[in-house]
Amino acid sequence: MNASRRTELLAAGAATVTVVLWASAFVSIRSAGAAYSPGALALGRLLAGALVLGTICLVRREGWPPRPAWRGIAISGVLWFGFYMVALNWGEQQVDAGTAALVVNIGPILIALLGARLLGDSVPPRLLAGMAVSFSGAVTVGLSMSGGGGSSVLGVVLCVLAAFGYAGGVVAQKPALGRASVLQVTTFGCLVGAVVCLPFAGQLVQEAADAPVSATLNMVYLGVFPTALAFTTWAYALARTTAGRMGATTYAVPALVVVMSWLALGEVPGLLTLAGGALCLAGVAVSRSRRRAGRTTAPESLPEAPEARPGKAADPA
Repeated sequence: MNASRRTELLAAGAATVTVVLWASAFVSIRSAGAAYSPGALALGRLLAGALVLGTICLVRREGWPPRPAWRGIAISGVLWFGFYMVALNWGEQQVDAGTAALVVNIGPILIALLGARLLGDSVPPRLLAGMAVSFSGAVTVGLSMSGGGGSSVLGVVLCVLAAFGYAGGVVAQKPALGRASVLQVTTFGCLVGAVVCLPFAGQLVQEAADAPVSATLNMVYLGVFPTALAFTTWAYALARTTAGRMGATTYAVPALVVVMSWLALGEVPGLLTLAGGALCLAGVAVSRSRRRAGRTTAPESLPEAPEARPGKAADPA
């Protein structure tokens, strides 16, 4: 087996690990959310993830990120690790795990739009069309859940806000990755998110005292695996392929979440919910479609990420 083929297989394996772990996160959040409030759950997850990532940084002697990287690290820490996790946790208390995954998965389109505005990326007409289709899917999901009361609509809105936080965090993170290692950017972004969530520390201590062991283990699992491990395998794969191809792998998450939530939680979205989710994914597919002129450039659905620096482990996002 030649080196390029081996690298390709390793990257595919890392991407698979990421997708499975990120899908499992939606189910774990839904389960742990029965005992922990949104902010407390986010803080507990971030503390667990920061502990693992910080230990790795110390062992590898990564040191502090360069000063030019801090702006992107701080913004991504606030938007992605902080706001996104709280909004998603809150949203999953209102809607099922599969619906949350379907709605949040409009994130890649939002990343492309923000990248065009802030990073100068092009916005082809098919991207605008894809965004329109995906948002119509989000509206359909919201209407399908409205039979359960206003709280269900609130849940969809929160998941959309989480997608915006995720997209903003990714776009802010891109320039930081050009100035610091991916491990530094991820670890300190996670720490910033934990600081942002410190106002929930009192809730976390109080709820941890009363929460069942299973809920606490789910919270720790979220920090160690979907946060620390999955973001690391994501960056490992991203460093060895294009951002567009990596973005495409995340579109398998909603389908995996539906299966996992059915097996673990007994939750299966209704037909209209699935139809809305299909529109979300169809919009993403439209936005990633290539022109027929045979262009070989990577799709614009995600901003390009720089190659990992030699000697540095690829990290979470």
